[in-house]
Amino acid sequence: MPDEAVTTDEDEEGERTDGGERPQTHTIRLELVDKPGELLSALRPIADNGGNLLSIFHERGNLTPRGHIPVEVDVECPPDRFESIVEALREEGVNVVQAGAERYGEQLTLLLVGDIVDTDLSDTLRCIESSTDATLSDLSLSAHQGRNGASSARLRLATRTGRTDEVFDHVRDIADSKGLDVIEPLVEVSE
Repeated sequence: MPDEAVTTDEDEEGERTDGGERPQTHTIRLELVDKPGELLSALRPIADNGGNLLSIFHERGNLTPRGHIPVEVDVECPPDRFESIVEALREEGVNVVQAGAERYGEQLTLLLVGDIVDTDLSDTLRCIESSTDATLSDLSLSAHQGRNGASSARLRLATRTGRTDEVFDHVRDIADSKGLDVIEPLVEVSE
């Protein structure tokens, strides 16, 4: 008798998932009280429930209207585990502001040039993330003349597939309102 094929619920890398589905990226927006250990308390339920931490955007200098620190966490997990992660966060007493599957399938890199420091870099980043379908994945700031001179910031943004043009349009609008120049990556054009 020939051997029968045995099927298992494995993803492409051979890891088992609860429902046989491949892990997806999810973004969770939280509000944390400004005291030691709060961020760690918010991350523990993610790991305990099978989530893989991809990135954290924790801007301690800015407060929500209720006086809490906004935190955005990108997590990778199978879809069937996501709700248990959100539930565990709430049971831990973490204020979950928004939780939903958001796939960031494209990366784009651009430069902002001008008085970046004086025009409030934190505000610029917050505007980009709140008005676009993108999240900041990397930032590099160069200010050779110090705080009083022109500076440049290289931004790497992760965005949903097919949304890069929309993100560029929003970044251009934000840069224009702050008197900054945007240098976009060159795109190859086929003839």
